[in-house]
Amino acid sequence: MNDSSYRVLITGTNRGIGLEFVRQYADAGYRVVACCRDPLKAASLNALAAASGGKVAVRALEVSDFGQIEQLATQMKGQAIDVLINSAGYYPRSSFGSIDYAEWQQAFLINTMAPMRMVECFVEQVAASRLRKVVTLSSTMGSIAANDSGGSYLYRTSKAATNMLMKNLAITLKPRDIAALTLHPGWVKTDMGGANAQITPEMSVAGMRAVIDALSVENTGRFLSYDGRENPW
Repeated sequence: MNDSSYRVLITGTNRGIGLEFVRQYADAGYRVVACCRDPLKAASLNALAAASGGKVAVRALEVSDFGQIEQLATQMKGQAIDVLINSAGYYPRSSFGSIDYAEWQQAFLINTMAPMRMVECFVEQVAASRLRKVVTLSSTMGSIAANDSGGSYLYRTSKAATNMLMKNLAITLKPRDIAALTLHPGWVKTDMGGANAQITPEMSVAGMRAVIDALSVENTGRFLSYDGRENPW
């Protein structure tokens, strides 16, 4: 698709996968609302926006602060959002016997509760669009069926909850012709994924964009990888 009348809103865009989403959607002609915690510290994002010819608008948004989500939704009232992408995520380290329960709460707040609040607050803007798609980045580490190594309690449980959230939303939103998708971006070479990861952000996002393009209410509610493969719940 290459149509400047389409708008995509993306969270967590200051680096890594979120930043690459902004780059690729802007290159494809979309208008992009790029949200990050502190735009003053997002040098790469600001440079991308400056070179975008007005296609990229950078907005401050700390997704763990629901007041900020609600304020942005109010500011964007009446602006259709064709694709809402919850890309912001949090990966706290943990091990059995030394769990930081405050960190666990933070993982659920950012990984699970914030995507829900984003959808609640922006559902009217999505419903008013032509594409009507909601996407949240999860992980195969949130798959119960695929867990054969254990560990990572905080991250795994928050992402398992995210998967259930998106499955629920697919059912809730289908009568409004809004499609919902849970995406595993792969093991990506980012600050979170590390240098030993298998694929680049460019490869991951290109694949995910193709999967998002194919999303509709007919295939809503799935848990797919960046390459289109189905993941076990």
